[in-house]
Amino acid sequence: MMVRWEMTSLRMVLAITVIVQIVSGAGFVLALGLFFGQVPPRAALFVSTGVLVVTLITIGLVLGPQLVALQKAEKTYDFLWSLPVPRTTAALAWVTTNLVLGVPGMAVALGVALVRYDLDLHLSAAIVPAVLLTLFTGTMVGYALAHALGNPMLIVAITQMLIFVIIGFSPINFPAEQLPGWLAALHRWLPLAPMADTVRAGLTQGVVADVARSYLVLGAWAVASVGVSAAVLGRRE
Repeated sequence: MMVRWEMTSLRMVLAITVIVQIVSGAGFVLALGLFFGQVPPRAALFVSTGVLVVTLITIGLVLGPQLVALQKAEKTYDFLWSLPVPRTTAALAWVTTNLVLGVPGMAVALGVALVRYDLDLHLSAAIVPAVLLTLFTGTMVGYALAHALGNPMLIVAITQMLIFVIIGFSPINFPAEQLPGWLAALHRWLPLAPMADTVRAGLTQGVVADVARSYLVLGAWAVASVGVSAAVLGRRE
């Protein structure tokens, strides 16, 4: 019922959101060739697999908090949380909605990348837990951010900054060694680089080292985000 509620509440933007995810994911892959002409195989591999992660987490990290900010600004936030539904159910319904919205764009971006760059991928069963944990962690981080902050404008401002960080300053679409040393070290403890590493490890062979650590970091962020969300929402009447 809550999944239907989420889908219905997005009915005016549901189709366009999926289309935007598909077009942006495929467009980012193709734009690499426009920038550089002949793209080195390693660069094509990193960008193509990184775009899958960006497509997968954008809804939960950016759109989700902005929707909550809109609810707070329109004064519908308290009504939604007064519904007789367990809050864990509402959270898992939003995670499920993100999966429905994010996977089509991810699949199309991967297909375009395979055709455009003839990637040497080695798909393994590890891609399933990698995608699910990445999606869940990204969604719950955005969920915790949106509910912990009271000012809608602040939520929107932070999510806009997140887009900038995700695309330009996190080792999702490029190797971490291309960042300044201090920033690369910081990303070892932030969730974005581990998201890319776990998904990339499920699609490639020999590219990602110490993937177990990435799973542990993501798991820690997921647990912490769930804890923050539970603490904030548990205080509400």
